[in-house]
Formats: sequence, C-alpha cells, structure tokens
Amino acid sequence: MFIKSLALNNYRNYDNSTIDFSKGINILYGDNAQGKTNILEAIYMLATTKSHRGNKDSEIIRFEEEESHIRAEIDKNNVGHRIDIHLKKKKSKGIAIDMLPIRKSADLFGLINIIFFSPEDLSIIKDSPQVRRRFMDMELCQLNNIYYSDLSNYNKVLNQRNSLLKQIYFDKSKIDMLDIWDMQLVNYGIKIIEARNNFINMLNEIITEIHHKLTSGKEDILLEYDYNVDSTNFEQELFVKREFDLKNQNTQIGPHRDDISFYVNGMDVKKYGSQGQQRTVALSLKLAEIELVKKLIKDNPILLLDDVMSELDSNRRDALLNSIEGIQTIITCTGYDDFIRKRINIDMIYKVTNGKVEKMIC
Repeated sequence: MFIKSLALNNYRNYDNSTIDFSKGINILYGDNAQGKTNILEAIYMLATTKSHRGNKDSEIIRFEEEESHIRAEIDKNNVGHRIDIHLKKKKSKGIAIDMLPIRKSADLFGLINIIFFSPEDLSIIKDSPQVRRRFMDMELCQLNNIYYSDLSNYNKVLNQRNSLLKQIYFDKSKIDMLDIWDMQLVNYGIKIIEARNNFINMLNEIITEIHHKLTSGKEDILLEYDYNVDSTNFEQELFVKREFDLKNQNTQIGPHRDDISFYVNGMDVKKYGSQGQQRTVALSLKLAEIELVKKLIKDNPILLLDDVMSELDSNRRDALLNSIEGIQTIITCTGYDDFIRKRINIDMIYKVTNGKVEKMIC
C-alpha cells in the first residue's frame, strides 16, 4: 500500500496544497516550525481519524477558518481509493471513503496502516503508562477494527460508571444501577485485555532477534504485559473493589490502568536502564512493530519518520534505514543530510517553507 497524493485545505498553516508522493523514499525538509510535521499529522489522521499530538479538531483548522479538508489518493493491492476528512469547528468531523460517507470511524481503520516514529517515541519506555497504552491501542485499532469498537465501548461504559459512582456518593438509592455498568465493563474489558496480551506475545516473537542485532548479541529483551486485572477474575475483582470505588468516586481497576514492562537481561529498563538502553529498546519496539504489521496484513505499512534521524546515533540510524526497504517512507528533517544521501535512494524531495511545499530535483 502507498499514498499517491495528499491535498490539504485550511489545515494548520496550509492554505491549499497538494503533494504527490513516490511509493519509495520521500523527504520533506525545511527549518523548524514550517509545517513538515503537519503533513505527517494529516496522513496519520487519514488512517486513525485522530492527531498523533492529541489535539482537538478545532485546533487543527487554519486560523480564522471554520472548516478544514484532508484528501488522499491511495493504492492498496493495486486498487485505488480516496479518503476525505472534513474537520469542522462546531460539528463532528465527516469522513468519506471513495466519496461515500461512513457512519463509524471504525470503518476507516485498516484501509491504510501507518507507523509513526518521532523523537517522542524514544521516550516511550520512561514516559507514563498512558503513553504505552496508547501505543498498544493505536496499533491494535489499525489491525482490528473490532478492537476499536470494543475500546470505544469500554471507554463509554467507564465514563458512565464513573459518573454513576459520583451520583451514588450523594444518592445511595442508585447503587443497584452499578450492576448494569459492571456487566458491560467486564464484557468489553476482557476483550481488550486478551487482545493486548496477544499483541505483546506476537511482539515478543519478533523483537528478540531485532534487539539482539542492535546490541551485537549482548542483550536479550522481554516485553511483559502488566495487566491491572486478569481477564479471568475481572468481574470478581470489580465487585471486591466496589466499596473502594464508591469511596473514591472512580473506577480503580481495569485495562484503563494497564502498562508494559521491558526487561533487558532480566533488568527492568524503565527503572534501571540507561538512557542509551531505553532508546535502543524504543527503537527495537518500533522495528518490531513494522515487522509485525507486515506479517499480519501481508503488505507493507506506510512509515512516517518525523525528524527522528537526528536523534539516533549511526548504528541505530543504520538499523532503521535497513528496515525501510520496499516500504513507502516519508521523512521530515531540517536538511537531507549526507548520511541519508549515502545510505538510501531518495525518490522525491520537497522543501517546506511556511506552509508552502516545493518539489526539488533529487
């Protein structure tokens, strides 16, 4: 799969721009704060309906405009498709596939598979559990739109249950209503826990060899899914913790509190690893993600590299560059540096200046 073209209208600092992409290596270069990352963000939205930055739709629309439009022409299995997303300040976004509006965001997931890699991803090991849950969720949503539905329903039920817990604090007569929400929370929660556990197991099968190569055979890695509650006793534990939840007016257990641990030679890298070890694990995780997606979808994902090359040393850069062969890759950087010229064949170069994109000669 690959993106043939991207059109942006009133998106961030873009007035009206269209970019044609090669199915190989595409470079977007320019000074900082010119709009390079905005292009990658738009592509990410076309796959997931969301910004990787977590911004609200209204914050993405160009200043003093009411609407924004993203359009992409893609090729999947030699079949062309068009994706349109309309962002509106005062209404929910509209999404269309091949000019036909879709009612559920889940219908978009899986049409294209995006892997996004930015300097922030190098901190995934030491960042908060929320960041690592997001990593699992965004990849699983792209690979399985049923998971997206389960996760969406779980979050809705969780919010309803938390709201009810607050109401019960002032009105004890509503306590019987908890059983209804508990049943649904357990139903969706078990599916999420099992899907995440399977995801981590599949990553473990791939990441071992990758990390071994990155560390010249010196380190063995193991990912561990730190589930907050086991799927086999979620219902029981939720009931046991009910009084605690009522006291705190919040649901204290469930997959919304899950995490991932990373062990190198038996050591917890989050707690005891050096910054270099943490970065190597983060890169191993991203490279394993690429290989897992390729294995599951029987195709190459689209890789977005947002100014990440400057954050990696030469060995890690080589490992990343070696992994992108045959994959459509869109790279942002402040300049197409010598190491890029020497190691990969650049198919297309664009210079980005204040929301304007100019095609350059390779």
